[in-house]
Amino acid sequence: MAHAHHYAGHHHHGHGHAHHHGHGHSHAPKDFGRAFAIGIALNLGFVVVEAAYGFWANSMALLADAGHNLSDVLGLVLAWGATVLAKRPPSRRFSYGLRGTTILAALANAVILLVAVAFIVYHAVMRLIIPDLVEGETVIIVATIGIVINGITAWMFARGRERDLNVRGAYLHMVADALVSAGVVIAGVLIATTGWLWVDPVASLVVAALIFLATVDLARESASMALGGVPRSIDPEAVEAHLEGMAGVERVHDLHIWPTSTTDTVLTAHLTMPGGHPGDAFLAEAQRQLHDRFGIGHVTLQIELGADPDCGGC
Repeated sequence: MAHAHHYAGHHHHGHGHAHHHGHGHSHAPKDFGRAFAIGIALNLGFVVVEAAYGFWANSMALLADAGHNLSDVLGLVLAWGATVLAKRPPSRRFSYGLRGTTILAALANAVILLVAVAFIVYHAVMRLIIPDLVEGETVIIVATIGIVINGITAWMFARGRERDLNVRGAYLHMVADALVSAGVVIAGVLIATTGWLWVDPVASLVVAALIFLATVDLARESASMALGGVPRSIDPEAVEAHLEGMAGVERVHDLHIWPTSTTDTVLTAHLTMPGGHPGDAFLAEAQRQLHDRFGIGHVTLQIELGADPDCGGC
């Protein structure tokens, strides 16, 4: 419980901060703290039930779904931990605070999911080679509960998915899980009505393919962020053109744009302005425009008055 207080305390701090940086992420943390807690509790309980019935009904598809759900619980724990750490105030050593943990969490999340996929594929292929009896009715009932639980959790995260890669990761997992459970229900119906045992491992392979596709995208984007790549939502050419178009700017060079978390972006640039230093009002206006147009919350501009001798022909 002490932990929850600690979290709430940091939230207030974070809230004020978010407001003057613009409110790209001002609502995310508080609401999603509760969403994460409920989501983790519901899904963890369901994983235990689903795995137990998966063994009992001898269904690879149910066990695959349970494995998938467990990887999601781990993903939720990571994503939640990252959002809590992201609220920590900056220190001397970590001048941006610990916001970058959100990127690491998204990356770790992708890795865990890929491991889960490999596990499911291996067992499904074994099942195709050596078929086994499956209790179709049990599969239907348990997987239907799965749809409900994942649906509720996805709905809790739906609002934040546009703004935050981490919340989007959580949301995508839950939607994928609901779809997967729906597939497992169909498999259960087929097994119960036709007695085709191959449906069970084939359903689990389809599940694996779905998870794989969603994960590859998450892995690409989070790896790009971890390497300091410009976030997908920002077009660096457009940012450069915008800066060059500002009054008095002759040239823009050394333009760098990189993410410090899944929601925060930093920009630094050198502006050549032969007419002299334009004053603080210009800098404030440039920051405001970059924030409003591109969602870049932290801008540092260096003004240079003429040809830079070290720059050569850059």
